[in-house]
Amino acid sequence: MAFEGLSEKLQGVFKKLKGKGILTESDIDEAMREVKLALLEADVNFKVVKDFVKEVKEKSLGKEVLESLTPAQQVIKIVNDKLVEILGGTATKLTFSSKGFTVYMMVGLQGTGKTTTCGKLAGYLMKNGKKPMLAACDIYRPAAIDQLEIVGKNVGVPVFTMRDCKEPEHIAEEAVKEAEYKGYDVLIVDTAGRLQIDEALMEELIRMKAEIKPHEILLVVDAMTGQDSVNAATGFNEALGIDGIIMTKLDGDTRGGAALSAKTVTGKPIKFIGTGEKSDALEAFYPDRMASRILGMGDMMSLIEKAQENFDEEQAAKLEERIRKNEFSLEDFLEQMGQVRKMGGIAKLVGMIPGMGTNKIKEEDIEKGEKEFKDMEAIILSMTLKERRDPSILNASRRKRISAGSGQPVSKINSMIRKYEDARKMMKQMMGAPKHRKNKMMRGL
Repeated sequence: MAFEGLSEKLQGVFKKLKGKGILTESDIDEAMREVKLALLEADVNFKVVKDFVKEVKEKSLGKEVLESLTPAQQVIKIVNDKLVEILGGTATKLTFSSKGFTVYMMVGLQGTGKTTTCGKLAGYLMKNGKKPMLAACDIYRPAAIDQLEIVGKNVGVPVFTMRDCKEPEHIAEEAVKEAEYKGYDVLIVDTAGRLQIDEALMEELIRMKAEIKPHEILLVVDAMTGQDSVNAATGFNEALGIDGIIMTKLDGDTRGGAALSAKTVTGKPIKFIGTGEKSDALEAFYPDRMASRILGMGDMMSLIEKAQENFDEEQAAKLEERIRKNEFSLEDFLEQMGQVRKMGGIAKLVGMIPGMGTNKIKEEDIEKGEKEFKDMEAIILSMTLKERRDPSILNASRRKRISAGSGQPVSKINSMIRKYEDARKMMKQMMGAPKHRKNKMMRGL
């Protein structure tokens, strides 16, 4: 995961500071040297690192910090505040045209995930009450139009194409007319990328910008390319003038320095981050939440929002009724496991819980948990409908048959049934508990 190495190193620095109690200037100097090294290893721009360490050191050496009851915590707060600042300060949302019809022009180099991101952005806007349409204006890359049509279909958004036209700016102009005529309120224009910034690419994008007058130009960059992505952002901004950045592949094995450098170097905010390959793996970027994750403080707001996105009130009411009637079945158990998967799986959720960053939990333990989910799913899906709804009938011969069908040993089936029974009992107790006890039990989960 992005920032994992940086997060681990920074938390190590803070642990040393907390262990000292009273801090001296030499303690601060040593801590700042380690912070500087950690940021540089994470591929953060050198000037950004230099200014960051200088400002944090100056504030940390202030009298109110060194003479406070908890100087280490004061230093952590200063680091956190500075991290939030270089990440952009406050979240910068998409802006929409006051006329009711908005055009977003998506630009970037090849291989950044631009076309896929167009689909993700369309899906995100749909969830937020908009009616988007996509426009295929990449006429050079083989199958680029086909790819956009596939991602559009995945999120249920139409795609405007003119396969025989060789003028991208004309396609974009016609797409604007079509979208307005058919009552769409957002048009997302997918443009052609290049392996590197070149004059021909920029001239084409400048012509398109003049033709369709986009409300925002969004640059898609690949976090895994480190400072190269920041350099690309600078080049596009100088030539074209961008309004925001979408940083993809922040879920990958990347040091994350690009995200920490982009706003300071380009002056343009990161508006979204890509966190996976699925069509809904696009998140609005919040500098304060990202800083909190980096420092191992979790991100409860994102966790709550993710839960709310996947929360179905009608489904929850039915489940509660089934629990009250003692009818919680293995089908319900399987459904609840699916809810966890919808929220991004164990690894993603763990990283959002304060004090539970992935660097504090072994990678093999997370993988083990994910595998256990899959094994339990295979076992339940190997049962008949009657067995799922009434596990009490699962005698030895039935369990043996399920074992053969799922490829799991009988011992694992027995273990899963015990977990199901424990979950059923706990839910039953919660349903019957007074409200104040119910809340206390929830906190203990």
